[in-house]
Amino acid sequence: MKKSIINTIAILSMTSLLISGCSKTVTTTEDIPLVRSEAVKINSSGQSANYSGEVRGRYETQLAFQVSGKIIKRNVDLGSSVSPGDVLMEIDAKDIQQNVNISSAQVSSAQSQLQLAATNLERYRTLFEQGAISRAQLDQYQNNYEVAQASVRQSAAQYTQGSNQLGYSTLVADSGGVVSSISAEAGQIVSSGQAVLTLVKDGEREVEISVPENRVDELRKAGQIQVAFWALPNVTAQGNIREISPIADKVSRTYKVRISLVNPPADINLGMTANVMVAQPGGQPVTYIPLSAIYQTGDIPHVWVIVNDAVTLRPIKVGVFGDNKVQVLEGLQDGDVIVTAGVQKLHEGEKVRI
Repeated sequence: MKKSIINTIAILSMTSLLISGCSKTVTTTEDIPLVRSEAVKINSSGQSANYSGEVRGRYETQLAFQVSGKIIKRNVDLGSSVSPGDVLMEIDAKDIQQNVNISSAQVSSAQSQLQLAATNLERYRTLFEQGAISRAQLDQYQNNYEVAQASVRQSAAQYTQGSNQLGYSTLVADSGGVVSSISAEAGQIVSSGQAVLTLVKDGEREVEISVPENRVDELRKAGQIQVAFWALPNVTAQGNIREISPIADKVSRTYKVRISLVNPPADINLGMTANVMVAQPGGQPVTYIPLSAIYQTGDIPHVWVIVNDAVTLRPIKVGVFGDNKVQVLEGLQDGDVIVTAGVQKLHEGEKVRI
């Protein structure tokens, strides 16, 4: 009897524990996703594209020696400022000097032969006037004199040529500027005409950009070009298209475009990074958003717009693509906040954290 009572008490205790366990409230927390967002900025002027570029000089000259030889001295470094007449490099001129010495000796020899020919001509002219020799003999000495004269002119020209080559053994700056690149060093043997350094002449500065072939015509019709500089955050300059390369680059398949600067800032330096902003005249307001923000449903592209911490799907009309961005022509307003990452995991009306 006592054992039955104990079993009954044990069963009641277990039942009480089970009931108390079942009575606990299960608490669930709503998982609100964290998304990356971006505020839409509409450009009312119809900005079509941005291009990164580099500040360059309008006139860049690749300098080279006019004679071959071994470089024995380099007087400039990368970025050195030079003035007209400065000696930039020198070539070993020992062999050239020997050629000049040979030419000088040939000039002296030719002058001696000319003097002898002149003396003989005068002597035989006197004999001809006295009737001692024939006209044919006189003509022979006249011809010898003229040959000696030609020989003097030839040797003198060779001497001048050798002297010029001796002068070519020093590479001299023809104008003031900045050395932007050096492609030869002391001890290197170079041939005549081989570029050894590049000199950016003082004066006008430009910005060079690379434009895809499908944007070249658009760039030609640009209404306004603004140039900003990464190193000068509060400085902008007006730009004009000066030159568009007629041939695409063989590797990048882009066209080089030179933008001249109107009233360029005094603080810009060669090699600075520039951002060229191109606007189309009378174009409709547009904006550019990342490609990752596009949510494609069927044939119509959409974006997720965040309104009151919840997302709603909105259709848009897109334009051109480029640089991992897409042009949006319709569907967005200035100040709209859109989701730019994780768009495939969202659904209509879902709460999100920015």
